[in-house]
Amino acid sequence: MRRHLLASAVTAACLFVTPAMAQDDADSWLPSLITETPEQGFDLAVTMARMAVKTTQPDVETLHKLRPAYSHDPENLIDASGVVADYFATIAAANDYWRE
Repeated sequence: MRRHLLASAVTAACLFVTPAMAQDDADSWLPSLITETPEQGFDLAVTMARMAVKTTQPDVETLHKLRPAYSHDPENLIDASGVVADYFATIAAANDYWRE
């Protein structure tokens, strides 16, 4: 349940991205979900999760202050893994599961 709530919160936060925030140019950190390999897809999923955290908590000092609390809590780490897994599932689908 907790993982589902965390994933829902991250997804909801992503819905607040305005067109001005999304970029189609070469400067975009996320120009596409298409990757050459599943490993690159996983790396992209991790990056997306990290960017979601950075977007929802832009104060770096606060992020660093909170890190000890969640980085040693197994439930929080499992929750984070679940968010990455959800993003990876989306990326895998976008890449037709890397079928040729």
